[in-house]
Amino acid sequence: MNSTDSNPTLVARARKVTREYRVGDKRIFPNTYLAPMSGVTDISFRRLISRLAGGRTGLLVSEFITVEGLTRLNPRICRQMAFGQEERPFTVQIYGGEADRMAWGAKMVEEAGADFVEINCGCPAPKIVSKGGGSGLLRDHGNLKAIISQVKQAVKIPVTVKVRIGWAEDQINLLETQKVVEGEGAEALVIHGRTRQQGYKGLANWDLIALAKSKASIPVIGNGDILKVEDVIDKLERYGVDGVAVGRGAMHNPWIFGQMADLFEGKVPREPSLEEHKALFTEYLALLREEQDIEGRVLGKLKQMGARVLKCLPNAKGGRTDVLRSQSLNEFFDNLHKLLDSIEDYQGRALEAVRELNGKDANEVVFGKDYKN
Repeated sequence: MNSTDSNPTLVARARKVTREYRVGDKRIFPNTYLAPMSGVTDISFRRLISRLAGGRTGLLVSEFITVEGLTRLNPRICRQMAFGQEERPFTVQIYGGEADRMAWGAKMVEEAGADFVEINCGCPAPKIVSKGGGSGLLRDHGNLKAIISQVKQAVKIPVTVKVRIGWAEDQINLLETQKVVEGEGAEALVIHGRTRQQGYKGLANWDLIALAKSKASIPVIGNGDILKVEDVIDKLERYGVDGVAVGRGAMHNPWIFGQMADLFEGKVPREPSLEEHKALFTEYLALLREEQDIEGRVLGKLKQMGARVLKCLPNAKGGRTDVLRSQSLNEFFDNLHKLLDSIEDYQGRALEAVRELNGKDANEVVFGKDYKN
């Protein structure tokens, strides 16, 4: 198996950066954070990530959950809070625009046993923003203040907040948002380095994340454009953040959390073999079947992962198309194995080949059933 970097300087660099942080009395190691993604980071995906990393995942976070559905005891929404003990420490991220309902939802999160509750102040989806939640709170600091205050009063577990740098390029107000977050007693701040207007296009502004970190009294976790361990080390070195969030990159590279843990333990991270790619999908299938028994849904989730993971393999375009067009689980795995067995002289994944999906103005990646690739 190949290393991600044959040069041992990567290990030496890793010794000099921040490798952990704390939220309340919980140690987060490695200092990586699985960014919540609707339709992606459900319990099956998170358990897969945890197993690939040998339990060394840093911090796992639920999909972002609506407090409207949660507090109305919608069964589907309540199930989104479910997590396994192997996922700890674990955060449930909630969203909404009403302070009292957010507090109620946070209390339900605490009663479900989560280690932390996180307030979503970053989702750009119009249906969320129009109701005052997500990125809408970036333009309503009064309501944001009320939400954090009431959530803090409702729970004993630590409260964290995830934000964007502002509404639009001409409305960047990260430092003002940060003052509200810290002033109301949140215990960590996660910053997605894009504006609401950007959505998931363009590159994240890590200079602004670094500026916020320089003024922070609580841990700051940066989010944006992370695909591989070298990206994590670069962000820790250059911007001084306490931790790094991995979102879409975890769909392309679900091994990244274990690779970071290896690196911080003094080992050169390894590239997954083709056999490990096969094992990835077999393990995911087993985890998906524990949660649902409708073959079409299971197949859809396997294709969602295959669209990302297989795009990183050399000369896989035609075979990848066959995998994604499969009409049954048996056909999916037949095509998957045929593709992986056809790859000769494998030297590792071409992760840079997918970076264009995660940081170019002409591309936007949508999660869940409507993902583009």
